[in-house]
Formats: sequence, C-alpha cells, structure tokens
Amino acid sequence: MDQERLRAWIAAHLGRPDLAIAEIRPLGGGSIQENRLVRCQIAGESRDFVLRMDASATIASSRSRAEEFRILEAVWKAGVRVPEPVGFCDDPAVIGAPFALMGLVEGVGLGPRIAKDLSLGGDRERLAEALGRELAKIHAALDPATPPASLAFLGAPEPDPARAEIARLRASLDGIGAKRPAIEWGLRWGEIRAPACPAPNLVHRDFRTGNYMVDANGLTAVLDWEFAGWGDPAQDLGWFCAACWRFGRPDLEAGGIGSRAAFYRGYVEAGGRPIDPESVAYWEVMAHLRWAVIALEQGARHVSGREFSLELALTGRMVPDLERAILRATAPASWS
Repeated sequence: MDQERLRAWIAAHLGRPDLAIAEIRPLGGGSIQENRLVRCQIAGESRDFVLRMDASATIASSRSRAEEFRILEAVWKAGVRVPEPVGFCDDPAVIGAPFALMGLVEGVGLGPRIAKDLSLGGDRERLAEALGRELAKIHAALDPATPPASLAFLGAPEPDPARAEIARLRASLDGIGAKRPAIEWGLRWGEIRAPACPAPNLVHRDFRTGNYMVDANGLTAVLDWEFAGWGDPAQDLGWFCAACWRFGRPDLEAGGIGSRAAFYRGYVEAGGRPIDPESVAYWEVMAHLRWAVIALEQGARHVSGREFSLELALTGRMVPDLERAILRATAPASWS
C-alpha cells in the first residue's frame, strides 16, 4: 500500500493538507472484506479511520464496496447507528483497489466474545431491546418508492422476496458447482412455504451478533452492509434469532444475548411493523440455508487457491451441521 498516496487522498478529501498518517494496521474481524485502521494526525490531534476494501477473494453475493458505501451514507443520514461514512475512492491508483473510508467506532464486534463476555453490552435485555429499535430504524430508513438517486443500483423491490432469495441461493450454489441434496431439499421446502410480503423495505440481510459493536455500556454501531437491499423485514428478524447465530447460547433466542421478547419489544416500540411469528420462523429456516450456502462459498475461496485461509476452510466445514439443522426443521412431520 502506497502510504503517501493514501495520505494525499485523505488530506485532499478532508481539506487538511497538514494531515499525516501515524499508523496503518490490519483490524480483526471481517471474513469477506479487508479492514485496516488508519491513524492520522491533524493539527496535533489524533483521528482514527477504518479503510475497507475487498479481500483477495470475495463471494458473488456480496455487494461492491462502492454500493455498500452508498447504502451506509443513506442509513447514516436516516439516523441509523453506523460508522460515519467519510469518503469513497474509486481510483485504483491510490492504493491498488477502490476503498471506503469510515470513522472508527470503539467497541467489540466478535460474536462469540459478545455472547460469552457479560462485561460487554451492558444489561443484556436492554441490549436486545436496543438492537430491536435499531432494526426498526433500518427498516424505516428508506422508501422503496422514492430512493435517493445514489441507490439506483438497488432497482425495484422483488414482488416475492422469499422466492427471489431462493433463486439467489440456487445461483450461488451453481456458481461454485456445489451439489448438496440437503440444501436443495430445504430450498424446495422454502418455495412451498414462502410467505407473502406486501410491503418490502430496506433490509440489512446480515443483522446478527458479530455484525454490531458494543462497549461496556451497550450498542455502539451496526456494521457490514454488503448484503443490504430491498426485502421482507421478517428476514432480518429471523436471521437475528436463528439458532445458528446464538454462539453457544441456544437459550437466548435473540442473537445469543437476550430474550426474543425483549428484541421484539424494542422493534415494535420503535415503529417496526407487527411481527408475524410464522414468517419469522420461516426466515429462521432460511437463515440456516443461506448461511450454509455462504459457508460453501467461503470454503470455495480457500479450496480454489485464490485465498488460503484456515478460517475460510473451517467455515466450509460448518456446512454438515447446518444441513442437519435444515433437515430437522423441514422434516415432513413439520409440514402440517
């Protein structure tokens, strides 16, 4: 990375020619994108940024960094608790690839640690409520009928979000040449049971423990917007509550950190639409299906040789457990 070119770009973007870079180092977390801390000095004061760019290999279902940044700008303006979107550079001559620059948010984002370390997040029922409120703000952040011009790439909402999701998952399986009968069974179950969605809105599509940050007192930011788009709001509720995202705390149905009741309460009190338990339960099954497909994509990044990574290899090894959960949830006895 050419540090001087990066310094010059940030200085010009902020209008601060006196800006100096004191440190650049990788940040932990982020299994799909690459994040780096950029510590700057401006007039003798320190200011920290996060530089976000594509990893050496990505997955097909992830948005580009440019699209993710435009979504981040829009939800920031709507008052969602996210890192400040500072700027986007699409000139690969600066550091070799396009990148987004965001303000650094203090806190911990590692899912297993948040679930197990009770010194983080403050009161856990209040944290679950706060996450429900934040999700309601996300779902109300944009009107699909009049999106800002910067989000034209989102297109029109799918009239049938559940079946559109199934089509995307099948395309992802085909894209990596994966043949997984249990997943195909689950996708067919999803087609048969697909709920209607009369009013799609903006959904995060990866709203879970591990994609938000907390400090000792509570929630500090919602992260990782690379899958966001129009969809069924129940999808986010189901993804957050799915058993595969509870990190060893199956008793805490809201992301392994609190009760489902508290999460739902925060969501409804903040203006989220009425919750349909059957739709949420459907999307919890779909969460296992989608996570299984993403895990296969992650494993393929390693096996292909494009990005050797023990983490990616181990992610691919999660798939049989996810398939077992899918088969249990979609057994014929549950079709009544």
